[in-house]
Amino acid sequence: MDEKEIVKPCHEKVYQDGSLYCLYSSNVVSTFSKDFFSPAYWQSIDAVAGTATGRGTTYFIHHQEDHWVLKHYYRGGLIGKLNKDSYFFTGVDNTRAVKEFRLLQWMVSQDLPVPVPIACQIRKGLFTYQADLITSQIENARDLVTILQTEVVDQATWESIGQTIARFHQRGVYHDDLNCHNILLNDQGEIFIIDFDRGEKRTPDGAWQQANLDRLLRSFNKELNRLPSFTWQESQWRALKKGYQS
Repeated sequence: MDEKEIVKPCHEKVYQDGSLYCLYSSNVVSTFSKDFFSPAYWQSIDAVAGTATGRGTTYFIHHQEDHWVLKHYYRGGLIGKLNKDSYFFTGVDNTRAVKEFRLLQWMVSQDLPVPVPIACQIRKGLFTYQADLITSQIENARDLVTILQTEVVDQATWESIGQTIARFHQRGVYHDDLNCHNILLNDQGEIFIIDFDRGEKRTPDGAWQQANLDRLLRSFNKELNRLPSFTWQESQWRALKKGYQS
């Protein structure tokens, strides 16, 4: 990542308490609490609006007038069976949560359609850390997998999806896991991309951008083979590519 391009905004604040290190956006959070990262806290005040299950549980939170998403960082693959959520600590700025938090801050400053970062937490051990991230929730939005199980998305929307991905690529934003679960449409037809864990800023060179698109195409084919009602077709991919190339 080109760190020179990602300048820490003045509203980024630090909270520290022993082995706990947090960053939060003071322009969004007027009063910060480390309890924000505790699902039990939100459950105790009846503020959990819903959950989603993947590697772990993601919590959808109501905080005053805002809607937040709280996620814990979990390992995947074989190593995740042995070590579910601990990462080797080499400095706060190198942690997955801080990197994603700051990349989101930068993308918001570039008017890219992503969730707004609220806060992140690093809980340090002797040589390892665990991490959490809170972002804004994209309201009234569904991911493409959910939509394509009941609806047919028109060509104009597919072209818009391609144009949106191109905006990220033109700004040098690499998404480590661009798939159809991470592309959202809201009820106004606006397109958002989420989950930038291990994402970074890169110099646009064509190779990684194509790898991103190849990964996305594989995800559509995977869901097509997995879900009997999935309405995706190759012609829609051509429309997406048309929008991307425009």
